[in-house]
Amino acid sequence: MAEAAESEPMPSSSEGEVETDVKDSDEPLTKKRKLTDKEGSDKLEHRLGGILCCAVCLDLPQAAVYQCSNGHLMCAPCFTHLLADARLRDEAATCPNCRVEISKTTASRNLAVEKTVSELPSECKFCTRVFPRHSLQHHEENTCEERKFKFSQIVVDSSTNRRYLDSLVRIVSSIYVPLAAALGRSIAAAGAGDTCAARPPLKRRRYGRLTGCRYACIGCPWLGPAHEGGAHEAACAHPGKSAADVVATLAERDRVVNEANAVYNQVLDLLSYEKIAFNDLQLKPYRTEEFMHKLYYETSRFSAFGHQWVVKAFVNKNQRDPTQSSQREITYQLILKSKAPVGLGVQWVVLRGPWGEARLGAAVRAHCFHEDAPDAAPAPLPLADRDDTNRLLSNKAIHFRLMMFLSTK
Repeated sequence: MAEAAESEPMPSSSEGEVETDVKDSDEPLTKKRKLTDKEGSDKLEHRLGGILCCAVCLDLPQAAVYQCSNGHLMCAPCFTHLLADARLRDEAATCPNCRVEISKTTASRNLAVEKTVSELPSECKFCTRVFPRHSLQHHEENTCEERKFKFSQIVVDSSTNRRYLDSLVRIVSSIYVPLAAALGRSIAAAGAGDTCAARPPLKRRRYGRLTGCRYACIGCPWLGPAHEGGAHEAACAHPGKSAADVVATLAERDRVVNEANAVYNQVLDLLSYEKIAFNDLQLKPYRTEEFMHKLYYETSRFSAFGHQWVVKAFVNKNQRDPTQSSQREITYQLILKSKAPVGLGVQWVVLRGPWGEARLGAAVRAHCFHEDAPDAAPAPLPLADRDDTNRLLSNKAIHFRLMMFLSTK
């Protein structure tokens, strides 16, 4: 009788565990820790991004975070936009998730979410390094090495280039004298043996979190990350433009600078007037009596130069239904309420004031008030940022300071 073949002994569970432990022990401990931490952090970041995002724009908030009474999160721009929409429609603002009523008194800030979002890792647009969100902007604007890029200035030292620039000066001098003077100075410096170390290097200009082309001074509108700047500048067509195109660009830049200087000088001249009045005013919301009740603002009567005045403001005045447009503009109008037997030549400036929340630019308005023309022409409120329009509309009132200058008796 044949003996049964002996079967090979099966490894015990303890032996299998030992082999697994030996196999895992071959990997370095630091490598295993990095792999485990990376997988866990990626999953956690994605989960937190979906949980802490804004309920309106579905993006992570960058500043303040508001929540309704049920805990749904909204970033500050979306929150003010909802309040502004409700103000225009004469309705109560509601949460987009649960439809509970929200306002600046019922909604509250969530500081825990703000701190959590600020600690989430985010990648730099230029060097692709990872930083916490609260320090990413400082890195991109100040310390990122990929963004800092310096160029040496071109030195004109050959006779051929000097002859070319001489002819260019003769062409441009009849069109644009300042440019000709600048080119003449560069030629003189090149002829005297000037070196590039004696002159400051050309740099790329910074625009927020983006970097501009080094040829922006002659009209190049390109904006992008620093690591793409070299490829763009190699193919940029602006260095090869004609003198007429360069002159047109420089003339436009001078026009903008001259307009800003003109406003500054005009304000200084107005401050030397004998009769000056200023009032801190409050625009309160009202509704028209038309079929579509449009929103408008009006101040209480105030005194200046012995007369009574009122300021009115409108939102998208030229549109039939301002609620259907996402582009909003506030225009204001100065109105004389008392009788003026003699024309009053008045100039005025709208300022932010001590209780205002919006940054205003300098814009001087003028009008001659008399019985036949007691209302000045509507003028746009010179807001420095478009987002300030929704911020003002979300408030119960708009605060500002009005400075008036009387030029005639």
